[in-house]
Amino acid sequence: MIGFGRHHWMMLSLGVALAGCARDAAVPTARWEAPAAPRLRASAATHVDSAVPRAVALERFQRASEYATALSSGASSRDELVRRFARAVEVRDTAALRRLVLSRGEFAYLYYPTSRQGLPPYDLSPDLMWFMIVERSDRGMSALLAQAGQSLDVTGYRCVGDSTVEGKNRLWGPCLVRRVQAPGDTVEARLFGPILEREGRYKFVSYSNKL
Repeated sequence: MIGFGRHHWMMLSLGVALAGCARDAAVPTARWEAPAAPRLRASAATHVDSAVPRAVALERFQRASEYATALSSGASSRDELVRRFARAVEVRDTAALRRLVLSRGEFAYLYYPTSRQGLPPYDLSPDLMWFMIVERSDRGMSALLAQAGQSLDVTGYRCVGDSTVEGKNRLWGPCLVRRVQAPGDTVEARLFGPILEREGRYKFVSYSNKL
């Protein structure tokens, strides 16, 4: 009876130990810690969308977006667009700033279908591409509004390189804005993302900047 008891307890202890190992293996250690949230969401979106044909992904995205046939609001020239942008930042007019940047519907129906980033070899899905644009634009707008309430002292701007044509869209960028920081001290800064022109109307693709 004593031998049987020892054998019984040895087998029971082994079972408990193996169960503990199984639990430990199921729980990730610190070295498997998940990456930062934005990067994690982007990776997940890429994995999901990679299994969906581009035409299907675009159709789904368009169904969930407001229909657009032309750029609304915006400006009639690049110069006017930059002037209105500077004024909106100075007076902290977020509604005006949002009217000057690409909307989801415009992205879905006018921008993404011919965007190089949505075509091979890049093949970014509309969901992921729009997510990236919005994230960068929101961060850029927050940085811009931190400077609100004072004059930007914009004296001009220039867009580097030639424009790019994608379907009916023409894109300029990066563009640098000249500002007077102090008397005799003029600097250039990237305050917004690419400028989009389509059929005589101009808007910003995003407010991605380097501030």
